[in-house]
Amino acid sequence: MGRCVYCGDQRGFWSKTCGDCRRLLARVQELRGRVGYGEFLDGLAGTGVSKEKIMGFLKADPDGKGSIQDQVTAEMASELMKVMGLKGGQTPQEVKRIRGMIGKESK
Repeated sequence: MGRCVYCGDQRGFWSKTCGDCRRLLARVQELRGRVGYGEFLDGLAGTGVSKEKIMGFLKADPDGKGSIQDQVTAEMASELMKVMGLKGGQTPQEVKRIRGMIGKESK
């Protein structure tokens, strides 16, 4: 048995993810682009997965495209910019860079 690419827990033989992370991925796809960040987190909590595991899942970046948290934040920021009539958009990498800068300033 291998380890889940998101949380590191044991997974099935043929799968890259454990059952909890599969549930979270499905819920992310359902909620993406439809709700605000608070409702998004509430929707993930509604899966019954522990808060610690949800936080680890959100921070994971198994594909190198940015963490789930950064991807969702970038999508929400881009949508907000579009609604406000601003050109451009955010990428998960830019969100990660900004989050890192803010983290450095708060120390």
